[in-house]
This record gives sequence, C-alpha cells and structure tokens, in this order.
Amino acid sequence: MKIIIVNGPNLNLLGVREKSIYGSSSFTNYYEILTSRYPDIDFDYFQSNVEGELINYLQDVGFSAHGIVFNAGAYTHTSVAIRDAIAAITTPVVEVHISNILTRENFRHESIIGPVCKGSIMGFGLDSYRLGVESFLVPE
Repeated sequence: MKIIIVNGPNLNLLGVREKSIYGSSSFTNYYEILTSRYPDIDFDYFQSNVEGELINYLQDVGFSAHGIVFNAGAYTHTSVAIRDAIAAITTPVVEVHISNILTRENFRHESIIGPVCKGSIMGFGLDSYRLGVESFLVPE
C-alpha cells in the first residue's frame, strides 16, 4: 500500500511557528514516528509553499497511490485550483488539519477542498495525520 502525505504552505515551520496552535514537534520528527508505526505502508512525503508545485505533485502521484493525506494549510480556504486538481485525480484524498479550523478565525471555517475529498480530519494535532492514514486501512 502506498500512501502519500502532502503538506502545504508554512507547514515546514511546524515546531517553530505558533506552538500554542501547532505544537512543538517538527513534522520531520512526527513523520519518522508515523512511518515506523506502519512498516508495511510505502510512504512518500512532499511539502511546498507554492500552490503550483502542490498541484503538479498531486497530478504526478494522483493516479498511482492508494491514498493521499493532505494538509493544504491556508490553501484549504482559497485555492480553487487545488480543489480542481483533487477532483481530477483518481487517488482518494483525506483532508487533514492539525487545529480545529472551525474554532479559529471565520475565514478558516470554509474548506474549498473538503467537498472533493474522501473525508476531513481536524483538531487532533499531528495525530490528525495518523487518523488520515488509518482511514485508508478501514475496508470500504
């Protein structure tokens, strides 16, 4: 099974930025824990602050993986182009967020990408990624 984790803008700063919201662990540290927890899963990871790079990557991997766990960051609320890329690929995408976006600023309450995703997970800290992975392990 191949699962790809994709992170959008500013998620490269996890462990450094806004620790009260995003925690003090880097994603690199969490990724090591996640991959060791699921040794039978072939993981890939990609992060970019650039919308077009995220779209290109989704198109490159979105027809061959079993699942994509995607934290689009701020693009969740603004990017019709990323929404269209998710709708165009055949690999199912689970939207994840570290914080509960519904308890934050009003502009974060709407997810443009959510309606074209398999599901959405938010508010469980970095464990949201594990829950996203688990969603692909449950038979449909």
